[in-house]
Amino acid sequence: MKHQSDAAPEKSVRTLRVGEQVRHILSEILQRGDVHDDVLSKHMVSVTEVRMSPDLRHATVFVKPLLGKDEAAVLKALRTNTAYLQREVATRIKMKYAAKLKFLADESFDEGSHIDQLLRAPQVARDLGEE
Repeated sequence: MKHQSDAAPEKSVRTLRVGEQVRHILSEILQRGDVHDDVLSKHMVSVTEVRMSPDLRHATVFVKPLLGKDEAAVLKALRTNTAYLQREVATRIKMKYAAKLKFLADESFDEGSHIDQLLRAPQVARDLGEE
């Protein structure tokens, strides 16, 4: 799953800026524990990235629980509380439409560690050492 490399020319500065504002707002809400949910109160959740659609009506929110623990339960809790989170984001960002939030697990850390493991494999280290 690509993240930063997806910042193609069609992404405007405005969509990137609004996505970053939404990320900050969601991070603050989750950090302060404003969502009254048992699962979310027990886990620290990082909002790693928010990708806005070009019309700013949809936001894909990438999250990662601290240490990757109980990821499925955290995602389920976030999806259960989506209406509350959308309402909070809409009141804090003055826009014509409230963005629909979609929560997904951020797999980029897992992919990075997998690539790191591959590069440290004896066969690859041997090939890289000859250069």
